[in-house]
Amino acid sequence: MEYVIICLVTLFGAGMTLFSGFGLGTILMPVFGLFFPIEVAIALTALVHFANNLIKFGFFHKHLNWKIIGKFGIPSVLAAFLGARLLSTLSEMPNITSYQLNGHEFFITPVKLTIAGLLVFFSLMDIIPKLARLQFSDKYMPLGGALSGFFGGLSGNQGALRAAFLIRSGLSKEVFIGTGVVIACLIDMTRITVYSERIVEHVGQEQIMLLSFAVVSAFLGVFIGNRLFQKITIKSLQVIVAVMLLVFAVLLGLGVL
Repeated sequence: MEYVIICLVTLFGAGMTLFSGFGLGTILMPVFGLFFPIEVAIALTALVHFANNLIKFGFFHKHLNWKIIGKFGIPSVLAAFLGARLLSTLSEMPNITSYQLNGHEFFITPVKLTIAGLLVFFSLMDIIPKLARLQFSDKYMPLGGALSGFFGGLSGNQGALRAAFLIRSGLSKEVFIGTGVVIACLIDMTRITVYSERIVEHVGQEQIMLLSFAVVSAFLGVFIGNRLFQKITIKSLQVIVAVMLLVFAVLLGLGVL
């Protein structure tokens, strides 16, 4: 069942987020979180996210702004390393508390509370109009890169902040996508390096097969999105995802997941 759910979500997410520049990691990580520990779910999501960005790079590699990649991407890489290291530290900390409900014991951990809080914040960015319209001038590019990279390394949620900064750079749609893809790849490579020990520990043959199906689904999603979804508004879809994400965050924070 997890194969079907994860592949369908990856297909949908890759297509939906092709032109928004963000969202696949936000959608996919909670789904992986239903079947794996949250720190493992983040690592698996990073692998699919990276593969998806490589696929998009194949479509948009001719549309890049290297100046913005330097100003935004370099701080992103440095901060992504710090965020990923913090995730590793949080995952090794002892449980905060536990409780029993209907004969089942649930554990509240530092990593779950931290990720839940971040998911609530990024959900509200899509739901609250004032936050959804946040935009920043060019002089804040290094700061935007650092914030995007740090939260990308910690929770995988890098795209919303990146898009908020890049959208004000006067880029064409194609350059916006291509430049964002390169920056996302840099962050993904950094955090996967830090996650590698956890990936080796938890990813066996079955997980590799699941990841392979997810990557194929991502390719199909990008291909279909590039062909058919260019004129479709994603605002309503973003709100739906944000609400579902809030529910997941609450359950995660309470230790149910």
